[in-house]
Amino acid sequence: MKEQEYILKNQSSFELKDIFDCGQCFRWNEQNDGSYTGVIKNAIINVRKENENIIFKGKCEENIKDLVDYYFDLNTDYEEIKQKLSNIDEYLKTSVEYGKGIRILNQDLWETIISFIISANNNIPRIKGIIERLSQKYGNEIEWNGQKYYTFPTPEQLKDVTVQEYRSLGLGFRDIRLYETTKMILEKQVDLEKLQANTNTQEVRNELLTLSGVGPKVADCILLFSDLKRFDVFPIDVWVRRVMNDLYIKEDDESKVSKVKIEKIADEKFGSLKGLAQQYLFYWRREN
Repeated sequence: MKEQEYILKNQSSFELKDIFDCGQCFRWNEQNDGSYTGVIKNAIINVRKENENIIFKGKCEENIKDLVDYYFDLNTDYEEIKQKLSNIDEYLKTSVEYGKGIRILNQDLWETIISFIISANNNIPRIKGIIERLSQKYGNEIEWNGQKYYTFPTPEQLKDVTVQEYRSLGLGFRDIRLYETTKMILEKQVDLEKLQANTNTQEVRNELLTLSGVGPKVADCILLFSDLKRFDVFPIDVWVRRVMNDLYIKEDDESKVSKVKIEKIADEKFGSLKGLAQQYLFYWRREN
């Protein structure tokens, strides 16, 4: 592994806070200088903005430009996407303007599956803590700039971990879920490579739903935020239900608004970009 740097000039739709604090990832931490440092597979990367330049610096095996181009989805035209969504209605226009720097990351599928199983009925500081402890105990250590970082453990690195050992990391009821899902992946009951090759979103979703601890919302988060990269899903949590009810449905009791109704409206209004519409609406509503 070697230290590398890559400077991206004049990149629109790229704001650190919007990308790392919009709920899609758990392994990036803000530094004292406002930059963010995170682990991407076997690499440690720091990202900072200086005027119009975005500076990536870190320690990685592959070419840093190739790594960040893929991970940060730099070949997707977010300006065009934002224009399309902004033309739908004033609500979308406002939320897109608020989260104008969001990019949906291409995160490792295996890591995203486990991370979002951990996220169920959980808050972000706890999710981050559990993932960090899991990585520290079972991943590989990488030292950079006098700090120790840990890669996310592979299925093979977790193959002998017991339910009790997961419990000791603070997983609570999710311990058995991690144990069972890891076994299913190792035994190829769900084949991650085949999932990535399958272009039918509903078929992939149905496969993900067979994994322990993966319900509809977690499956949709995996589809949207991993390198499966499906923009045609619409994860629904309390914030999304709230914003969809406030803006479009207007029931007195938001808890009674069905997911079927929300998904129907999302499909009709946002079409194949509904995953991105969800992210802008979610981020705007949660932060405000």
